[in-house]
Order: sequence, then C-alpha cells, then structure tokens
Amino acid sequence: MTDWNEEVDVLVAGAGAGLAGAYTAAREGLRVAVVEATEKFGGTTSYSGGGGVWFPCNPVLRRAGVEDSFDDALTYFRAVVGDRTPADLQETFVRGGAKLIEYLEADENFVFQQLPWPDYFGSEPKASNEGNRHVIPKPLRASALGELSESVRGPLETDRRGDPQPKYLVGGRALIGRLLLGISQYPNATLHLNSPLVELVVEDGAVTGAIVERDGQRVAIRTRKGVVLSAGGFEQSDALRTRFGVPGQARDTMGPWGNQGRAHEAAIAAGADTDLMDQAWWSPGMIHPDGRAAFALWFTGGIFVDGHGQRFVNESAAYDRIGRRVIERLNEDAMSLPYWMIYDDSEGLVPPVKASNVPMAESEEYEKAGLLHSAATLAELAELIGVPAQALIDTVDRFNGFADRGVDEDFGRGDEAYDRSFSNGESPLVPIRKGPFHAAAFGISDLGTKGGLRTDTAARVLDANGSPIPGLYAAGNTMAAVSGTTYPGGGNPIGASMLFSHLAVLHILGR
Repeated sequence: MTDWNEEVDVLVAGAGAGLAGAYTAAREGLRVAVVEATEKFGGTTSYSGGGGVWFPCNPVLRRAGVEDSFDDALTYFRAVVGDRTPADLQETFVRGGAKLIEYLEADENFVFQQLPWPDYFGSEPKASNEGNRHVIPKPLRASALGELSESVRGPLETDRRGDPQPKYLVGGRALIGRLLLGISQYPNATLHLNSPLVELVVEDGAVTGAIVERDGQRVAIRTRKGVVLSAGGFEQSDALRTRFGVPGQARDTMGPWGNQGRAHEAAIAAGADTDLMDQAWWSPGMIHPDGRAAFALWFTGGIFVDGHGQRFVNESAAYDRIGRRVIERLNEDAMSLPYWMIYDDSEGLVPPVKASNVPMAESEEYEKAGLLHSAATLAELAELIGVPAQALIDTVDRFNGFADRGVDEDFGRGDEAYDRSFSNGESPLVPIRKGPFHAAAFGISDLGTKGGLRTDTAARVLDANGSPIPGLYAAGNTMAAVSGTTYPGGGNPIGASMLFSHLAVLHILGR
C-alpha cells in the first residue's frame, strides 16, 4: 500500500515538447501536474534553433497553398524508415500532426508559420524537396510570459556563456513559451520544477501513480487516469550510454543535464519493453576549447577528411546522415577522432560553419587547444594535423575538380535539395585554393538518444508480450522513436513528442 501525498488525474513527467500533453489535459478539464527534473522548463526542445515540427498537410501549410497529400508523405516516410517500426505507428505520426495543429490553433496562444525545410532523403519517393512539411512557432516576446520567462531553458549562449536573456523567445523556446502560456490559463494544471520522477507505483499490473523527488523530498502522487512519460532521453548518462551501446559521450550531447534516463529506468522496472536503445539523433560536432563537441550545420565551404587525409562523406548531407557515417567508419576502425574540416582563406580563419549552435570562442582559443591549424601549404597543414601530405593534396585536388565541374563523383554532394539549403540553391561545392589553408577539429555530437519505451498508436507503453501497461504512456525521446534508425526530416523529434503526448491524453479521455 502507498500513502499518497497528492492526487491528480494525469501526471506528465518532463517539460519539453511533451507539454502538449499537459496542455491537452488541462484544456479538456483534467487535473494535471507536470513534474520537471531540472530547474528550467524546455528540455532539449528549448535548444532547437527552429522549434519546428514535421506535420504534413497541416492547416498552416494548406493556407500557404502547399500541394501535398498524406499518402505522399506516408510513402516518403515509409521509404526512409522501412519496417524498423510498426507501420500503424508510422501512419499515426504522418497523419496525426495536422489535427494537432488544428487543435492548438483554436487557442490564440499558438501561432505557427511555414519554414521551408527540405526532407532529409531527397532521392526517396515523394520527398518534399521544397520543404513543404515543416512549420515553426512564431517568436514570442519574453514579457508575455511574466515570471515564467526566467524559467525557460536556454538559449545556449546564455546557458554556456552567460549572455543576457534575449527579449524574444524564438525557435524551440518560443514553442515552450507558448505551451506554458496555454497551460497557465487553466487552474486545474500545476507546474513543478526540480521534481524528477524516480519510481512508478504499480498495483495489480496497472500504474496508479509515481514517486517524485520534489526539492529533495519524496512525494507520492496518485494518478486517477494515467502517467505520461515525456522526460527526454538518457544522453547525459554515460553509464546508460555504455549499458545500451550508444556511441559518444555525455559531454558531447546537446541534451540538457537532466536527461539521465530516470523515467526510462522507472518504466523498465515496471515491466516496460524497450527498443532502439543504442540509437540517437546524430550530428557532426565541432570541438570547442572546453573539449566538448557540439552540433554544427550550415557549412558554406570545406571538406571533411579522416586520418588518411581522405574524404569520407557528403559534407552537405543532413546532420544525422553525416553523424551515422562517422559512427559507421569508427565501428569499422576505418577512422578515429577527431576528423578535420579542411578549408581555405576565402572567408578568413573562422571555419565556414554558420550554425555552430554553441557560440564560437575566439580563434586563438581553438589554436591554443590544438583544434584549429593554419599553414601556407596543404603539405604543411597535413603535417600539423597528422595526415599523409600527398593524400591530402590529392584529396583537395580531386574535390576542386568536382567543384569546377559541379558534380561530386565520390559522394554526391549537391545532388539533393537539402544539400543546397544553405547555398541559396547553388552548388555547395566550393573549391579550396586560396591560402593559407586551415583545419578545424570535429567529433561526434547528438541531439539526444531516441531509444525508449515501446508504445502503440495511442502512446500506451507495452510490456514484453506486446500488451499495454494500464495507466502508462510515453512520448518524445522517452518513447522508442517512430522514425527508427533514421531522421526523415527536420521537426521529427519535436513533432513526435508533441503528437504522442497529445494522443496519450486523448486516449485517457476516452477510457
């Protein structure tokens, strides 16, 4: 028997994009409590530059005159994901987002706009190379949140460098801010920071509540209808990364410090089945002077070379595809870390990385740390970074020939729409000719783990026999990703978190 301290209809663990579930519960009249493990709301979502969602055929896109269909979007999604995840789960995701946007837009707190963002596998059937499946929240003035504005995580330059909080919430922070505004208008909803869920209470095979450590004190919360776990991944736990075979290190993730996997462990202890536990949302990581590799994209030049001085990837591909290629090569012992971005002086000493996410320090700090090298010739640069000189010279010469002809015969850089996203549709093949020549160190980073609890289309957590565990739901990175081992398009992680937390509460309402 449990001595309950509190009682609610629904408990939502995690205050990232899964706040969509808490909002739904509050709006539909359920008594809901949100418990967030850390001192800030937002989770990994708050670090997203766009805060976008991949929701085909939603009302925002339809008003913009986008021509698309659910069938086309589903054809693309299935071509990319394959049979790694259940077909009905994939269909639920592809078809469900539009209804969620319609639901949210009925509340004036939610305003979205289109941001064209090409799908990440442009050669697959029915890919949207125009980026017609992606919307983002409109920026929100911080003052609109009142005191809550100080409790929204990020931006990264504030958290890692101490910069002042900006006057506007943009990207993922805008989405979190709008969700908080929506929830706060309902008196039947409560928000609790510094309150990690550490244990689920199971009675007669059903989850009936949870133990939460609120400000260091154990609080037993009874749930009349259900617990929704949307507490992020476990990327910040090196122990769990090792246990489940996730490449990389916690120091190099973009997930916030609270993503330790406690919700995962509580659910596993309650009988939940898991899948994809060795997976994450990968990216190349520019290594900063503090030794940490951080997600980077928007390259306007340069090539990546390994320890043999040779290219190994399409440098303009979507970040998860590059990250997976790096991991594949590491697993084959075909390369080691760091690998290097080679570029010339056309844009100066600073690497041609326009979205480093973690703000760049002064170049001298990278040079002092051995992370940035310059030389008058490629042969001299090769010696500084420890690669064969002739191999590097030959690699650059070959690449320059591709740039002159406009065709990358080795890796197809520029062949897909996403490759040209950051070059105004022009070829991303930029020759490397103007000395001095530079090399910047890169590693592997991630946007969080994506392995978690197996669920059905209502977000119900399943046990090892494939049966739902009554009273337990999961979404976001606490849920085994609907996209399996791939990253079909920008806004998949946030979109899945919002949608499946929303569907969880709709199922609770229908019970």
